[in-house]
Amino acid sequence: MNKTLIKIESVKKSYQDRKTIIEALKGISLDIQEGEIFGLLGVNGAGKTTLSTILAGLHPPTFGDVQYKGKSIYDDIVAYRKIVGFCPQKPNFDLSLTLEENLIFAGRYYRMALPDIQKQIKKLMDQFHLHEYANSKAYVLSGGYKQRFLIARTLIHQPELIILDEPTVGLDPHIRHQLWEQISELKRNGSSVLLTTHYLDEAEHLSDRVCMIDGGLIKTIGTPESLMKLHEKNRLEDVFLKLMQKSDDVEQS
Repeated sequence: MNKTLIKIESVKKSYQDRKTIIEALKGISLDIQEGEIFGLLGVNGAGKTTLSTILAGLHPPTFGDVQYKGKSIYDDIVAYRKIVGFCPQKPNFDLSLTLEENLIFAGRYYRMALPDIQKQIKKLMDQFHLHEYANSKAYVLSGGYKQRFLIARTLIHQPELIILDEPTVGLDPHIRHQLWEQISELKRNGSSVLLTTHYLDEAEHLSDRVCMIDGGLIKTIGTPESLMKLHEKNRLEDVFLKLMQKSDDVEQS
């Protein structure tokens, strides 16, 4: 049985928008296990990205706690950030630098020694088939290669927890499937992956467990297979649509 890597306890997050308080998360509790791909699913505004940025250590919760191996990450947030790799939705690398220079910069950010950075760069260039672009500026990359490079940069410091926020959005189907294989390889290499996605086929194919959230609350958590069996559906997408329809019905009643 896998051990718990991350434990999220009653996490809430509120934002002040002029005179209105927006509750992005209303009390989320869940575990992420060592060596699993955990899918986080929900419509736009459900709270996926908010929860991802909290887990990345970028924003604190309004209430609740996040624990890493049994200890609150807020006891030493700087140390915690070193074990996390966060891959954002949109490319945010420096277009004035080459791919190799971007990776060196990322490695130095995590205070890695240059020989270790260079060793990791070679490994990542091999893994993501980026060697021919190593000395090119990042702006020359196509959409699929930009996503490959974003994931590669996320791995420069060999994080234990990898957060992929919509990593295949807008990509052609064959490029998405290529990235699926590379995401699966992260798990085979022992990493834990939090995957947020709008693509239900992607979540069904990749995830060991999925969590569906709506309006800042958890609707359900389980393996894709167990959820499809429970709701008598053949696809995870149909489970998702069923649960979201129930939410709409409650709001309208």
